[in-house]
Amino acid sequence: MFVTDSEFFLTLHRTHATDLRAEAARERLARTLPRRSARGWLTRRRVRG
Repeated sequence: MFVTDSEFFLTLHRTHATDLRAEAARERLARTLPRRSARGWLTRRRVRG
């Protein structure tokens, strides 16, 4: 599969770097989205009488 140890480590490094970039992108996206509150104005119960 790998000819040399250096190819193996380079592949491992690239895979890890890709994972880190994907994780950073998810965290950036999570920070840009508004946080859900437990009860916002849309989720309040309506009293029907």
